[in-house]
Amino acid sequence: MVKVKRINHVSIAVPQLQAGKTALSILGLATTPDETVADQKTDTCFLQTIAGETEIELIAPAGNESLQRFLDRRGSALHHISLEVEDLAAALAELKAAGVSLIDEAPRMGANGHLVAFIHPRATGGILFELCQCA
Repeated sequence: MVKVKRINHVSIAVPQLQAGKTALSILGLATTPDETVADQKTDTCFLQTIAGETEIELIAPAGNESLQRFLDRRGSALHHISLEVEDLAAALAELKAAGVSLIDEAPRMGANGHLVAFIHPRATGGILFELCQCA
């Protein structure tokens, strides 16, 4: 059984980071500097809570066609929930052995220097989950 340490972040897809930051400025959350995740062709930033336990990630397409299609269909919306695990490679191997449909069968580099991998939404009732291992 995969052992989830905590919810690392909740990700909201937005057409542009600045538009997302402006819309959520009413929450008064500190914002991290913008980051481009070249491998995923996305721009991202995080809104941080005072306790710093769970963040809100804003992601915008920077050439990512899948994310652009998501926005075209749904507009700005919840994109995924990121669950932190201790050993991402082991978690993926366990899920794969159990027949769980994965988008990523191996960890890849994500925002904040974290390793990430996605579970296919068909395996989780239509919700996109990311597993992450913090650096």
